[in-house]
Amino acid sequence: MKIIIYKTFIWKEFIWLIIMMEIILMKENNMITSQNPENIFIYHYVEEMVSNYGEFLKQRINDEEISMKELPLLIRIFFSEVVTQKELVNIFNISEGQIAKILKKFEDKGYIIRYEKEDNHRIKIVELTTSGQNLANKYISYIEEWENNVTSNMTLDEKTELKKLLYKIII
Repeated sequence: MKIIIYKTFIWKEFIWLIIMMEIILMKENNMITSQNPENIFIYHYVEEMVSNYGEFLKQRINDEEISMKELPLLIRIFFSEVVTQKELVNIFNISEGQIAKILKKFEDKGYIIRYEKEDNHRIKIVELTTSGQNLANKYISYIEEWENNVTSNMTLDEKTELKKLLYKIII
């Protein structure tokens, strides 16, 4: 099974705007007291899942190994056949300087190697070392544990359908 990690959006102004619009709409439509799950904005579900996932990982993550902000980079590199430093900048919408800083930390800890592409020396290829692969596998097992926990009351068909629907949303 291939896990796809996507960009994390933490834009305070954007979030506050959505919350305010949502509250206004919910008040206008008398949805504040509604107990019907289909009447609740997808935003609420995503927010709860992200919060739950974050709390779950905080209990397991070792900041001396890797931080919560760095983990998606490690996982992305793990699941990429070939990934460049520039691609990581574009995928995560983080400055080149910040990506370079994180990758330097990974290099210093022995998690990755970076090397120049043979036909274009300006392109830096990023690859996990065995140590980096082991660390990624450790955190992937946590991700699998979380996923199993939050879907424990679902059938296999429901989990499959959920993944298909989530995939439809992000594409």
